[in-house]
Amino acid sequence: MAWWKVSSAGRDVNPDLASERENPSFHVETLINILDGGVEETRVRRAVVSAIIKDPIFSREYIYFKTRSERFEGAIRNTLHMKRKIKEMGWDENGREVEHIYRALGGETALNIHNIFMKTISALGTDEQIAKWIPLASNYKVLGTYAQTELGHGTYLRGLETTATFDPKTQEFIIDTPQITATKWWPGDLGKSSTHAVVLAQLYSNGKKYGMHPFIVQIRSLKDHSPLPGISVGDIGPKMSFENVDNGFLMMRNIRIPRENMLSRYSQVLPDGSYVKKGSDKINYFTMIAVRVNMLRGEVLEALMKACTISVRYSAVRRQSELKPGDIEPKIIDYQTQQQKLFPLVATCYAIHFTAQYVDKFYHDVYSEIRKEDFNSLPELHALAAGMKAYATEICSNGVEVCRKACGGHGYSLYSGIPSLYTKVTASCTYEGENTVLHLQVARFLMKCFAAVQTRSPLPASTAYLSSPATDACTARNAADFLDPEVYLTAYEFRAYSLIASAAHKIQNLVGSGAEQYLAWNSTSVELVKASLAHSHYLTVKIFISAVTSLSDQPEIKAVVKRLCDLYALHGIFTNAGDFLQYGYLTGKQLDMATTAYLGLLAKLRKDAVLLVDAFDYTDEQLLSALGSYDGNVYHNLLEWAHKNPENKKVNPVFETYLKPFLHSHSSKL
Repeated sequence: MAWWKVSSAGRDVNPDLASERENPSFHVETLINILDGGVEETRVRRAVVSAIIKDPIFSREYIYFKTRSERFEGAIRNTLHMKRKIKEMGWDENGREVEHIYRALGGETALNIHNIFMKTISALGTDEQIAKWIPLASNYKVLGTYAQTELGHGTYLRGLETTATFDPKTQEFIIDTPQITATKWWPGDLGKSSTHAVVLAQLYSNGKKYGMHPFIVQIRSLKDHSPLPGISVGDIGPKMSFENVDNGFLMMRNIRIPRENMLSRYSQVLPDGSYVKKGSDKINYFTMIAVRVNMLRGEVLEALMKACTISVRYSAVRRQSELKPGDIEPKIIDYQTQQQKLFPLVATCYAIHFTAQYVDKFYHDVYSEIRKEDFNSLPELHALAAGMKAYATEICSNGVEVCRKACGGHGYSLYSGIPSLYTKVTASCTYEGENTVLHLQVARFLMKCFAAVQTRSPLPASTAYLSSPATDACTARNAADFLDPEVYLTAYEFRAYSLIASAAHKIQNLVGSGAEQYLAWNSTSVELVKASLAHSHYLTVKIFISAVTSLSDQPEIKAVVKRLCDLYALHGIFTNAGDFLQYGYLTGKQLDMATTAYLGLLAKLRKDAVLLVDAFDYTDEQLLSALGSYDGNVYHNLLEWAHKNPENKKVNPVFETYLKPFLHSHSSKL
């Protein structure tokens, strides 16, 4: 029997869902291999996921019924067992297997910021520092966190108030949080777990300020885990999600650390207090860049892929209302409004997938250059990671909520699996950089690039289009023309260029009229954010088109993925019509043509919708959804899960304490 005929639970597949998998227009397994990066990658991922979900210690069966403390304890247990499991299975601790383990466990792990602690030391530490700290951290002899964000400061790192003052007499740095707003706030693993922290602080030496730098600070005793003298540390309390993570606060009062605890690969303080720098100041932001790159695929995209899988499968099973009078209730996936909610989001998953791959490769290329002390590409990497983080987190978090509402009332239940995805992914819009601030950082990069065009200076590859903007209006004459990638890519290029140029000219005019630069910038900030969004949107479309082109030896796959690319691009035109009309690139008539092509794609993708989310290849154990299981037995699952609720097996104390006295206080008239 073919793999799609039987569910992972062994029950018969719901006929409504089974019919969606009959007569596929493409080979699903081939598409899975493409998304994974090859047949061998798929095999390895499935083997890892299978080993994890079969291990009873990793079971997440009752996750929706657990308290915050139970979730935290379970995450610690999972993480420590995972280390043993990696050794037992012979997996590489630094290999892809670990990434697959996290995917299998759905984030129910702890000590994740401990990994960032190690990556920061590996990236910014000297060889001697790496040799000292990484073996200790790898074997959990010390537990680290990354303490950057402060109670009064987040993305604006130059505004951090924690100080590190060098004392040449003792060859020590004095770490201090001088006021309440300098309290480190939010670092994961800090609240209950960490013994050490990489603390980001403003460096002072010989009376001079040198800006933000990273320092290794011990915060708890290695003997009894108690806070060290001068340290106030603890858990910040309940959050919207991330119940398994002990986000914490940290106050340090004149804590002394040795000079060698400043991470010094690219800058150091000499014994006499003099400061030596190698390369770019932005290198101290590198940890944040790395986290943004990793979160694109590992956290943000995964949430939308799961939500799409759940909502599309549910839509193929749920029947509602009347489409043709007198007929049986149709599947809600047959309503155009439902297709318009979900299919563009499925296309977005593919767009962000290919974009995340591109950003990841660019990051590793730049990291290799930095290790050779070539920092030329660092500003472009910073802008690319910041822009894509801000763009992707916004559309993915909004998209997960659309998926939840597309499941109607059942989407409100935790059993659907989507509320937990939403409360988790929505946090990504603010951690590792609040999105509006990040867009403004990208805009600053774009303004520099636009100015470089005027002086005919070379541009980074991602902004090369600014030197040769499209000058003619769109040439499309019918709806079919809008299915030509060259047509819509040029439209996106024109939109991005126009918004960037408009913002630049406004700033120039304001400054020319006597406004201070900072006032001109603030007065243009809404347009600058739009320019950054348009730039990132353009890049995702361009990268998606390139990915489609690379599938030339897979015609059936290429055909369906091109439809997704077309849909993604035309959805952007449909939902941002004003931007494309504003500068005259599209006419109202052409917008109608684009809309016709866009809505036509919904019908063409209808028969492939379930198969396209099947290609994300999540097991039922990973989805944790009564609505999105592979077998489609939605109503059976909901009832079964309700019966598992521990509350239904307990004596109800509320009855004895409150209801019984009231009910028995008067004789029943019944």
